[in-house]
Amino acid sequence: MKVLILCTGNSCRSQMAHGFLQSFDKDLQVYSGGTEASGKLNSNAVKVMEEIGIDISNHTSDSVEKYLDEAWDYVITVCGGANESCPAFLGDVKERLHIGFDDPSHAVGNDEFIMSEFHRVRDEIKERFYEFYQTKIKE
Repeated sequence: MKVLILCTGNSCRSQMAHGFLQSFDKDLQVYSGGTEASGKLNSNAVKVMEEIGIDISNHTSDSVEKYLDEAWDYVITVCGGANESCPAFLGDVKERLHIGFDDPSHAVGNDEFIMSEFHRVRDEIKERFYEFYQTKIKE
């Protein structure tokens, strides 16, 4: 089973979703990419995942272009807000899904508030991707 998770920057939400999905089932082939890949991971995303025992620090922030010629069982977009453009994937895909989340990297305020947003979004991603795993993959 091959799953591609897409976002704009591929530095935060898609990376956390990638980490969770891989933690649910080591046999899944999980990849993530972005339409405007930043080339690096968001350090706060790495930190909040590490807090719960999932290491995404070795992930890379890759352009969606890298994956266009491959066939996928699922392609999932995770962009959230109405002002964000989710990538469109035109490759060979059995099923496309959108599971949107706020972008915690856009949070403004003191460090405590910003980290609380990363924790909130991380926990939402875990919940929604576990539901996806249980209903679409494990069944």
